[in-house]
Formats: sequence, C-alpha cells, structure tokens
Amino acid sequence: MMKKILLPLYILFFVFIGKNSYAQYAEDAYKIMFYNVENLFDTENDSLKNDEEFLPSGDRYWTKSKYFNKLNNIYKVIIAVGEWNPPAIIGICEIENRKVLSDLVSKTPLVKFEYKIVHHESPDRRGIDVALLYRDELFKPLYDKAIAVNFPDNPDYKTRDILYVKGIANNTDTLHIFINHWPSRWSGQLESEGNRVTAAQTLKNTVDSIFNRNPYSNIIITGDFNDTPINKSLKEVLQAELNFESIKHNRLYNASYYLQQTQNIGSHKYQGEWAMLDQFIISGFLLNEKNDLYTTLDDIHVFNKDFLLEPDESFYGYKPKRTFIGYKYNGGYSDHLPVYLILNFNP
Repeated sequence: MMKKILLPLYILFFVFIGKNSYAQYAEDAYKIMFYNVENLFDTENDSLKNDEEFLPSGDRYWTKSKYFNKLNNIYKVIIAVGEWNPPAIIGICEIENRKVLSDLVSKTPLVKFEYKIVHHESPDRRGIDVALLYRDELFKPLYDKAIAVNFPDNPDYKTRDILYVKGIANNTDTLHIFINHWPSRWSGQLESEGNRVTAAQTLKNTVDSIFNRNPYSNIIITGDFNDTPINKSLKEVLQAELNFESIKHNRLYNASYYLQQTQNIGSHKYQGEWAMLDQFIISGFLLNEKNDLYTTLDDIHVFNKDFLLEPDESFYGYKPKRTFIGYKYNGGYSDHLPVYLILNFNP
C-alpha cells in the first residue's frame, strides 16, 4: 500500500476552488457521511463535564495548537471524502459541544461551504455528543429531536442521545436521518450488550412509529453502534435485515453488512481485527432505483485512504492513525474510519 501522497497540495487544490463549482454536481447525487472523530474536545474547562484530561494542564496537555490541528485534520477528511462535492450531510460523534462544531465549520476552510449545525447536549457521562452538519442548499431540516436512551434498571447510567432529523433532501423528498453513538464495549462485549440492546429498542420504537405513519418512508440510520451487523442489538432488536434477496419497503436493511461481506472491510480495528462498527442501515424503500431518491448496496463505502492509516506494529497490516496512542500525542485523525453513502436523485 502506498503511504506517501501529496496531501498538502491536494488540500490546497480544494481550498481555492469556489463553492459554486461543487453545487453543480448535486442534481444527480450527493454524499452522506458519518465519522466518529474520537474525542474532539475544546481546551476550556466545563465544570459539568469530565473533560479535565483534555485541557492544557490535563494529562494529555491538550493545547490550542493540538486542538486546531485536530479540527484541520477533520476538515481534510471531509474534503477528501467529498472529492468534487463535499458531503451534503455529515453525521458526527464524540464531540464535546456545539462550540467545537462551530469552530470546525467556521475556523477551517469548511467555512466556504456554509455548513449548518444540528446539535443537542447529551447526558453522556463523559460529556460527548452526536450531531449533524448539513449544507442548506442541499438539505432542509423540518424537525429535529434528541431521543433519550433510558435504562429503567439502572437510571443513573447515562449515554448519548440518538439524534433524529427530518428534512427535505435536495428539494426532492422527505428524508429521516438518525445519528447514533451507542454505549461502548469498555466492560466487555457480552457484559455491556444489554446497554446497546436498550439503545436499539429505543431507536426501533421511533422507526416503527415512522413506518406506521408512512410505510414508504425514506430512512437512513447511521452511527457508531459499538456492535457489528450480526450482533443481537442490530440483527434481533432493531431487526436490520442481512438478506437482500427480497426487499420490502417497510423493513430496515443493513447495507454495511453487504459491504463487509463483499469487500472484507471494516471501520475500526481492535487487537488486530477489523470490525464494521460504523454503519448505514436504510429502509427498503430507499433501495428502489425508480424512486425520486434512492441508494444501492454498492453506494455504501468505508473511506480508508492511505493518509488515514499507519502501520500496525503490534499485529499486521495497517490501522487508523489516531490523535493519541495511549497518552502519547500521535497527531492523527481518529481510531475510526469514516463511512459514507451516495444518495441518488431521479429527474
């Protein structure tokens, strides 16, 4: 795998192209991206959050220089994913607050594209949230809501809300989008599975209500699920189908499973094993190519370009280039790779 690319020249090329050069491609298709950016904290202390290690005086010596380098790294990834057409919609997780999103879209060259923000503060124990960025000439939000994930047997346990945004895609049709960051596997996959099952049931309740109102709804569910497509939370509780032979308009289909099976690819690497934790799950109606807007199973991708990777010296091959390795500053991007979906439009 080639590891040296002319990234600075590549990025500068995009910086100096005018905004209108991108918009001309939006009539036929655009991209929806999801990215776990791994601990995007600002450098200011928030007494209501557990952010002490991400302060200039904290264990990670998180300075403004490192913070703005992180912002510019995320900008580079967004531009690279978009190529000639930066994503119309970006789901994002592991961000501390609205301020870091505002800095991302206004204090990097992303300012050129005038991204807007949908964000709600989550009750997560570490103070990290999910959010959605969008280009308002390509997506018009009509309604948004933070869906709380509650644990009746453990009411003191807090996790990220699920972000729901309903809007009009490219002046064409209504699109329902869910951004997720489900509870981690920190205590072990099986030990923590019940938390993700609860998140899956919470999401399914809202999805079912949408299908009950309109079984022909366009639904895109994305995020870091901390589970793979075959785990209980996604396969059994959310009932995201893994069989694509007979598509029903009012069912959910895990398109990332198809990608994983056909390309043997993942979005996150742990102890030498790649797993598909960052996924796109879509309603069957969106897989009908005769519809006003649609996608296909071949339109789902993991963005795994060389500049996002570094040698995996402990195991083999390559791994995502992180911002930190333990507490050692590494200057990279994230421990997850971005994923994206191409949304097509019929005239």
